[in-house]
Amino acid sequence: MHADDRRAWIVVGLLFTFMVINFADKAVIGIAAVPIMQELELGPRQFGLIGSSFFLLFAVSSVTTGFLVNRVQTRWVLLAMGLIWALTQFPMIGSVGFEALVACRIALGAGEGPASPVALHSAYKWFPNERRTLPTAIIVNGGAIGVVVALPLLNWVIVRWTWHWAFGLLGLAGLVWCALWLAFGREGALDNGSATASDPAQSSVRIGYGQLLLSPTILACWAASFGANWALSLALSWLGAYFVKGLGLAQSSIGFLGALSAGSTAMAMLAAGWYSQRLLARSFSSRLARGILASLSVVLGGAALTLLPYVPGISLKIALVTLGVALPSVIYVISNAIVAEITPPAQRGALLAISTAVASSAGLLAPYVMGSVIESAATPLDGFHTGFFMCGVILLVGGGIAMALINPERETKRQSTRLRPLAAPV
Repeated sequence: MHADDRRAWIVVGLLFTFMVINFADKAVIGIAAVPIMQELELGPRQFGLIGSSFFLLFAVSSVTTGFLVNRVQTRWVLLAMGLIWALTQFPMIGSVGFEALVACRIALGAGEGPASPVALHSAYKWFPNERRTLPTAIIVNGGAIGVVVALPLLNWVIVRWTWHWAFGLLGLAGLVWCALWLAFGREGALDNGSATASDPAQSSVRIGYGQLLLSPTILACWAASFGANWALSLALSWLGAYFVKGLGLAQSSIGFLGALSAGSTAMAMLAAGWYSQRLLARSFSSRLARGILASLSVVLGGAALTLLPYVPGISLKIALVTLGVALPSVIYVISNAIVAEITPPAQRGALLAISTAVASSAGLLAPYVMGSVIESAATPLDGFHTGFFMCGVILLVGGGIAMALINPERETKRQSTRLRPLAAPV
C-alpha cells in the first residue's frame, strides 16, 4: 500500500473513532433516561426538553463551522471539537440539577453539531469522488458502532456506579482521542484545483449558494435526512425508556437491546455503502446506486414504525422499532456522498454542514414532541406508539420525496453551464 493510502486510512480510522465517541455522547442520555428521571424527579415532557436541548445550537454551530473549514484546516477544528466534547461531560460526575444538565447538553450539542460534515470533509481531501462511498460508510458507521460498543459498557457503569460516572467515562475517552489526533491526524491535499473544470465536484470553481440550496437533489436529500434524524433522535433519547417504561423490561437489558438496534444500523450502513460503491463501479447511475437505494431504505424504515402500534408481542415490537431506526440510517452515508458529488470542493464543507443543520433540526423537535405525547397519553405504551407512528409517517413522506427528486447526474449537467471561477484570495 502506498504511503499516502496508508495515511488516508489512518485518518479514516481516527475519524471513525471520532464518530464512535460522538454518538456515545449522544446515546448516554437515552440509556440513563429512567435513572435521571427518577433522581431529578422529572416528567416525560421535562426529559424530552433535555433531549431536545442538545440540538438547540447544533444547527447554528454546524453551519458556522462548515464555512470555517472552507478556510481553516480541518485538523485543528476537529481537535477543538474533541476538547469541547470532553470538557462538557465532566460536570456530570458531581451533583447536577435539571438546569445544569440542560446547559451541558446545549454546550455538547454546539460542539458536536459539525462533527459529521467536518469529519467527512476531512476524509474527502484524501479520496476522489468514485472512492468516497466506502470511507463515508466507515466514518458514519462510527456512530452506530459507538452505540454498539458504548451502550453495554455505559449501562453496566450506570447499574454498578450510577449514571454520573457514565458521563465521566465519556469525557476521558474524548481526551484520549484528542491526544491521538494531535499525534497522527493530518490534512489531505486532494482538493488542489488540478481537476478539470467540467466536473464541478472536482474543480476550483464556485456555484451560487442560492442555486445549490434550491437544487431538487439537495432538497430531497434534506427531506429524507430530516425523517431519519427524527427517528435517530427518538432512539437516542427515548428508546431506553420505551423498553423499560413501555415494554416493562429491566434496566439491565437496555445495553443489549440498544446494541442490537445500533448493530443493525451499522450493518445497514456498511452494506449500503459497499453495495452503492459496487453499483457505481459497474457503471450504474448515481441516481440508482445512491438516490434510489437510500430513498427506499428510508421508506421501508417508515413502514416499520407505522406498523409498530398494531403488532402483538414484545419481540415483534422490538424487531420493528429496530428496523425503523436502522434502515433510514442509510441516507446518512449516501446523502453526504451525493452532496459532495454535486458541490465544488471550495464550498463542500459549508454545504455538508448546512445539510447536517437542516436534518438535525428534527432533533430539536422530536424528543420534546415524544415526551409531550407520552405525558398526554392514557398509558406510557400508548404514548410511545403514537410518537413512533408519527415518526413513521415523516419517514414515508421524506423517503418518497427523495425517491422522486434525487438525480445527481441531472444536477451536475445543469450546474456545469453555470460555473464561475473561484476568486483569488485577497
